[in-house]
Amino acid sequence: MVKKKAVVSIRECVACGCCMKVCPRSAITVPNGIHADIDRELCVGCGKCAKECPASIISLEVAENEP
Repeated sequence: MVKKKAVVSIRECVACGCCMKVCPRSAITVPNGIHADIDRELCVGCGKCAKECPASIISLEVAENEP
């Protein structure tokens, strides 16, 4: 099974926090209100953040170096 992780386009992120609110693992923070930051260790690749993002700038990508 291929594992995926969420990735945010930080240049396009407006730091609205919508993704952070729906993450079931609290893997997303918005440090200093600049852009969303995803902790890849905590992310399980559920895709809830990508669906919630009003700017559609979060995607799920194949996690490299994952066992």
